[in-house]
Amino acid sequence: MFLVKLILTRTKTLNKSILKRRDLLIGFATSFLTSSAFAFSADDATLLVGKVVGEINSVISSGKSEQAMIVDFEKIFAKYADVNIIARSALGPPARSASSKQLKKFTTTFRGYMARKYGKQFRTFIGGEINVEKTTDRGKFFEVSALVTSSLYFTPFDVTFRVSDRSGQNLFFDIIIEGISLLSSERVEIGALLDARKGSIDRLTNDLEKLG
Repeated sequence: MFLVKLILTRTKTLNKSILKRRDLLIGFATSFLTSSAFAFSADDATLLVGKVVGEINSVISSGKSEQAMIVDFEKIFAKYADVNIIARSALGPPARSASSKQLKKFTTTFRGYMARKYGKQFRTFIGGEINVEKTTDRGKFFEVSALVTSSLYFTPFDVTFRVSDRSGQNLFFDIIIEGISLLSSERVEIGALLDARKGSIDRLTNDLEKLG
């Protein structure tokens, strides 16, 4: 009889311990998921673009040569842009069949290509500046609008950065300049370049080093 009571007592203690651990794990998981779901905010998106804009303004007012500016723009692009997402999107469906080595090389080359291409465009803002205006929640991402003033343009115009955390970091994945989406235009252009090379990602990657 004593042995039965002892077994029952230990069983109850063990069950309580298991339930307690289970409740702790559930509580931890709930807390983690809740904090993760609300980790990315409009303030975070605004802060990120503020840093991007600050660094771009520093470059365009630096007085450096075009080549030196492009090197700086590539650093900014590598630091704040979701290069992997942009490169994959620009490449389109062929990205799914590409090897990891091909994708890695294409992404690195694409980053330089983008820096050269858009660095030249940002260079036209010399004598002006970019100022963050507002942030809009688009559900899965935020749009941060900035106003560009430049001595080369009669009136200011908008540049909008689309920011998300889908890669695990707060990064911009698209820039809309005067209503033209970087992501959409590159998807069309890279697609045409790839078609002209009969779908060869290797040839496209090699040729991108000379473009931009």
